[in-house]
Amino acid sequence: MTLAADASLLNPVHLFLEADIVVKSVMIGLAIASLWSWAVIIDKAVRFTALNRQANTFEDAVGSGRSLEDVAAQAGPNPDHPLPRMLIIALADWREARTRGPLTENQANLLMSRIDRGLDSLIARESQRVENGLGVLSVVATSSPFIGLFGTVWGIMNAFGAIASSGNTNLTTVAPAIAEALFATAIGLAAAIPAYIAYNKFSIDAGKFTGRLESFADDLQAAVARRLAGPSGSAPQSAQSQPAPPSGQADHSRREF
Repeated sequence: MTLAADASLLNPVHLFLEADIVVKSVMIGLAIASLWSWAVIIDKAVRFTALNRQANTFEDAVGSGRSLEDVAAQAGPNPDHPLPRMLIIALADWREARTRGPLTENQANLLMSRIDRGLDSLIARESQRVENGLGVLSVVATSSPFIGLFGTVWGIMNAFGAIASSGNTNLTTVAPAIAEALFATAIGLAAAIPAYIAYNKFSIDAGKFTGRLESFADDLQAAVARRLAGPSGSAPQSAQSQPAPPSGQADHSRREF
């Protein structure tokens, strides 16, 4: 085998151009799948980074000692992030219930149930939204190696056909076809490995983000419950009438309505 032949066996463009039409189709399909999965990977990386950064900023605002009404007002009426939307839902239900005067025990239970259903519905929708695209990564990760293997099997069959036609078992006769076949498997693995790693990583991130939403929902419900258990379920005091924390200390625990 000449050096030129050796070099051609390592040239991806040459391997693709010399491949059988079936193997070419497999390579093109795997390349498209790889590009698709990388688009999802980049999109998910950017989205999760932004979601967690915004969540950190919001939780810092909630734990700063400011009233939740002030935090909700700063977030606006239609925030994009789910955490401030959860706060707005809970505040809206609380205000609606308080406009009717002191609550009976049954009314208080209905209020808690309504807030719980509203928060659960929002969490379910957000969980589905953050998981969008993971199915693509799962399909690419699980199917690409087998699609590449199909191209490899087909290429090796062609190599054996070339041996039978020429009657020559010299390695220079079968090496190009075998190299083309193995190149299909290499493309399949190149598509599958990043998709598999990204799928597991983003699945964990999605689970952690959903848990973060559920924890904040528990905090909101606990805040409402504490207010309902107070004297006659009275509305919260204004920010000016709240007792000030000791000098030099921030009240990070005040997350009540």
